[in-house]
Amino acid sequence: MNIGSLLLERALVNEQQLEMAREEKSGKRIDRALIEMGVIREDETLQLFAAELGMEFKNLKEFELDRELLDKFPTTAIFRHEAIPLARQNGHVQVAISDPFNLESIDELSTLGGCRIEPVLACRDEILDLIKRNLGVGGDTINQMVAQRAEDEIDLLEAIPEGMGELAESAQAPSVIRLVNELLVEALEQRASDVHLEPQENGLVIRFRVDGILRIEPVPPEINHFASAIVTRLKIMSRLNIAEKRLPQDGRINMRVQGREIDVRVSIIPMLHGEGIVMRLLDKQRMVFNLRGVGMPQNVYEEFTDLISMPHGIVLVTGPTGSGKTTTLYSGLNEIKSPATKIITVEDPVEYHLNGISQIQVHSKIGLTFAAGLRSILRHDPDVVLIGEIRDGETATSAIQASLTGHLVFSTLHTNDAPSAFTRLVDMGVEPYLVASTVEGILAQRLVRKLCERCKVAYRPDPNDLPPDFPEPNIETLYKPVGCRDCRDIGYTGRMGVYELLRNDPEIKKLCIDGVSAGVIRDYGLAHGMLTLRQSGYQRMIDGSTTIDEVIRITRGEH
Repeated sequence: MNIGSLLLERALVNEQQLEMAREEKSGKRIDRALIEMGVIREDETLQLFAAELGMEFKNLKEFELDRELLDKFPTTAIFRHEAIPLARQNGHVQVAISDPFNLESIDELSTLGGCRIEPVLACRDEILDLIKRNLGVGGDTINQMVAQRAEDEIDLLEAIPEGMGELAESAQAPSVIRLVNELLVEALEQRASDVHLEPQENGLVIRFRVDGILRIEPVPPEINHFASAIVTRLKIMSRLNIAEKRLPQDGRINMRVQGREIDVRVSIIPMLHGEGIVMRLLDKQRMVFNLRGVGMPQNVYEEFTDLISMPHGIVLVTGPTGSGKTTTLYSGLNEIKSPATKIITVEDPVEYHLNGISQIQVHSKIGLTFAAGLRSILRHDPDVVLIGEIRDGETATSAIQASLTGHLVFSTLHTNDAPSAFTRLVDMGVEPYLVASTVEGILAQRLVRKLCERCKVAYRPDPNDLPPDFPEPNIETLYKPVGCRDCRDIGYTGRMGVYELLRNDPEIKKLCIDGVSAGVIRDYGLAHGMLTLRQSGYQRMIDGSTTIDEVIRITRGEH
């Protein structure tokens, strides 16, 4: 079969695209090269092959496997050939493959399963998802480890003294390293921000946080035998004490995966059934610190740009952990960065390295706290200072002093909304008149999941289903998630910000000095054009970017 001519004949590609693919293919088959270039879709190609070869093409997105049939085939062959038995049919076993020309996989599975095979075509990603869903991430590796463990009849990590932990790790290095690597690669492929390894009474549970939502990752039950080995391997990668199992430990892993530099922050805490691990994955190449790129509405962008261009004062970004505060501040620094401006940051930890900006890592154990670092860097003649977080009165006072001596200070604060930042600083012990005269503006933010552009669908909402404070009760069109291959059947892909920006003015200064509550400042802000987080979320709903459920999940209703 001349694949190029067939694709040309069916008008799936043109001569120019075919020629480009021939130049780029570097050993790949022409259809694979075209798929990687984004010229054609894999499902289109497979449907064409199915029609030409008299095969069936299957959609496996919601396919339920025959588990009894699956157990008759060796896991190793399924993972190696990326082929999975689906069901029995007329004396044959249907096996899904993504390459109709790979006859070796069919022959081997037929021999190993002791049955006749009828190959059907399906997209590779759907086959892999089905394999992972039923056999778990790293299933092939764990299968080999179980076999090796059965032969040795010794759990090396348990069998030797604690001080010999590194030797135990070396003894199982190839399989354990491969298993840990597979977990990390799978997390990166799913765009996970965190990986949770949770020891529970019934075994190890692994969960990935994707777009702010935790979901369980299927793994084979046999992984429980190797939980200690996995923890030990991660401790060694993080340069932590592998013998210490009673105290919390924090570490860091720097690694390169598929050409991308990944920074992993590791936190280990002893729990009832073993050591629990949370890994925060920071993909440095995926992060682009651009203030327009974070998705601010035009009016918020203009106001915030004006704030960060001031010669002195304090600009605060507030919100809970994981709400994108650091990304917004880094993007702001990039916006005002220039050879004429000296910018210094004090952070705990330094998450991303920025060119043209001096960054300091906090070390509380040796006395380098946020407040101590800030006092020192003021002698370095900075124009702009970023403090990673205002945690206490000492840091707050230092930030106030820095702004009073002519510096522009950026920082973050943990409050639920923008007006609460004024009262929070006063609660920390800062004099109200100092807060009033130095804080120029506060940006509160949250992250909502974005609807997948490929599969979202419009619908007319029932007015009774809308929140009571929704501004347009008779709106005709909103959007809801469906799920497709691009978004892994979730309906959402990526996240975007919703913002509440409050700028200081003479009246707010007066209210702050008078010691009023955050609610009074909030009412004043609303009366003078401030949009709340909930209202900002509603704007995102109306423009088709997100859903009612997301806005309700992430913001508080108006009272």
